[in-house]
Amino acid sequence: MFTKADAEAYFNGEKQESILFIAIGVIAIIAALLLFFYFKQAWGKGAAWPLLVIGLMQCVVGFTVYARSDDQRKDIVYKMDLNPDALQQIEVPRMEKVMKNFVIYRYTEIALLVGGIALFVFFRNQPGKQWWMGLAAGFALQAALMLLADGFAERRGLTYINGLKQYLEGKN
Repeated sequence: MFTKADAEAYFNGEKQESILFIAIGVIAIIAALLLFFYFKQAWGKGAAWPLLVIGLMQCVVGFTVYARSDDQRKDIVYKMDLNPDALQQIEVPRMEKVMKNFVIYRYTEIALLVGGIALFVFFRNQPGKQWWMGLAAGFALQAALMLLADGFAERRGLTYINGLKQYLEGKN
């Protein structure tokens, strides 16, 4: 049976993974800055752009999830005791939307990964296209990292929403 401890574990997991997103983003930004300012090769300049842009996005998303996780955790635990109808009306639809978004993220990340790898292979032996090879490698690397991280988040979300639905069925 799904309990308040399970709900708390879900949001604590979200918070922990958001720290990982921030760390990956910071590392990507640092790598991008190093590639921009200290590497002279064109591939490094190309790789820097996706590392920088996606790294900034990772930091923003990670911080947003981190900042709201505690309030969401408290709200859901409170509603489990005092207002389970709000869980059915608000939290279940919110999580259904989150789960649909994970499908979009997965296919986008797979497309970026496959496209990045394909373009890397295509451009790697073309001396005048090293910038594009680096860009492709940067996208492939970031897509692979995000695919992995979002896969863990999606599994955790699926467990949470299924448990929440089970909990609400027991309340009826």
